[in-house]
Amino acid sequence: MITTDDVAVELGRPAPDDAQAEQWQRWIEQALYLIGKRLGDVDLLDQNDVDYVVLQAVVAHVRQPDNATQVDVAVDDARVSRRYTTGAGRVAISDDLWALLDPDLTTASGVGSTQMFGEPDDLVSDLNWA
Repeated sequence: MITTDDVAVELGRPAPDDAQAEQWQRWIEQALYLIGKRLGDVDLLDQNDVDYVVLQAVVAHVRQPDNATQVDVAVDDARVSRRYTTGAGRVAISDDLWALLDPDLTTASGVGSTQMFGEPDDLVSDLNWA
């Protein structure tokens, strides 16, 4: 099970204060919730994989909680600042991490896959017809 201390070590930071530790713990719980909603009982999955995915998801969220980027441009005495936001501001698990938890998600019906244009379905093998 991932702890807030594990998150701090991965980030190369000292142990968090109580408020930050509580926030990180909630994000750990949210990552576990997402895994459970998609794949069922988390206890039945490889715990090393679950720990790795949760750690990476939480660390990514700590590093960039709202996926915002600020760009500052200064010319002579003028200064312009723009902020761009590209994310929803929540804990998210990337497709490559989902595939680590369940390799079946990388099949034609799973995460991160596409069916090429005009590619026919293989009904005979799908239905086990001889």
